Amino acid sequence: GALGLQVTLFVVLGLYFVYFWSRQGQTLAMRTWRLRLQAHDGGPPSARRAAARYLLAWLWFLPALAIVSAAGLTSAVAITSVVAVGALAYAALARLRADRQFLHDVACGTCIVEVRGAAGTNTP
Repeated sequence: GALGLQVTLFVVLGLYFVYFWSRQGQTLAMRTWRLRLQAHDGGPPSARRAAARYLLAWLWFLPALAIVSAAGLTSAVAITSVVAVGALAYAALARLRADRQFLHDVACGTCIVEVRGAAGTNTP
């Protein structure tokens, strides 16, 4: 039922992100935004590193969803509010670091960089 659909979506999303991050460092949206994910050596992250980043990126939502579950919240407004505050708190943690990197990037040895030139290219 619903759990099977959730697991399927989780896996499909994971495959999408890991594939694009490990091949060229960019998803389709990242090309538009002129952003690229790279390992600290400057190249795209390995598939293992990209998979770890995908899993750890759920830190944006999992703590808030655990609070929603523990509190037994069912109202869409309450759930949305808790998740939004949780995501904002997670984003704010990056502001505490001098390099402004998110915790999942620090843990995985990756970083997001701006791409100069045309969308998705590295040319000046």
